[in-house]
Amino acid sequence: MTTTQEMPGRGRTTATADGGGPPQTLAREHELLMGQVAARARDVLTATAGGQWPAQELRALAGYLRAELLRHAEDEEWLLFRASPAPAGLARLGRDHVRLRARVEALERAADGTGTHSRAEVAGLTRDLLAQLRRHMAAEEAVLASGTPGEVPATTSPGTHQHRWYPLTEGPVIDLDALPPDEMTDAAVDRLQRLRAGERVEFRSGRDTAEIWQRMDRLKSGGYGFYYLHDGPGEWRVQVTRRPPAGTAATGPTAQ
Repeated sequence: MTTTQEMPGRGRTTATADGGGPPQTLAREHELLMGQVAARARDVLTATAGGQWPAQELRALAGYLRAELLRHAEDEEWLLFRASPAPAGLARLGRDHVRLRARVEALERAADGTGTHSRAEVAGLTRDLLAQLRRHMAAEEAVLASGTPGEVPATTSPGTHQHRWYPLTEGPVIDLDALPPDEMTDAAVDRLQRLRAGERVEFRSGRDTAEIWQRMDRLKSGGYGFYYLHDGPGEWRVQVTRRPPAGTAATGPTAQ
């Protein structure tokens, strides 16, 4: 189950996830994704309604859309569309995905400050995204169910990327002990791969985090800096920075 909690200041909410297993059906997976998108969209709309530019809220929404929703769309195309015995509606669903990507890119430009959107335009984009996403998910479930006996399966399964990781690894300080022990390293690596050059996060855990830097060293040797603030026993705290490519300067508020 996914829930939201009210946080102090500007009515913001933060998404949390319980320790349940991955969704088994596409409908349940859609419900989980829609709840996370809606919570972040609500923060954007609350800020714009209060006459404030939703910089932080836009970044949170755009980040989730890129990391979770668009990845989910790619997984659907690869795992579900290709296996569907009912191709008649798949072309429409593919066009929906193209429109969703365009909407996400527009919100990303607004979040990065490279667009020319007003507060009202951002609010309109956000509302349109929610309406478009709800229509698309309902149509997708209907089209895929028409050629599938029983319920349409989810795109996630044990051992693969899990949607519940994102809300548990959001923010600059991450409690890895909130994750299932057998998923801790995978979730931490997924979070590090979302960092932009110069950005950093701090991992905290009651378990040794050595496997994380060992995995990252195999994936991208030298691409991340690991600085241990506390190296056990009993508690591990490590600050991880994504290094900019050679010959470029780090950018962003957390660059060092």
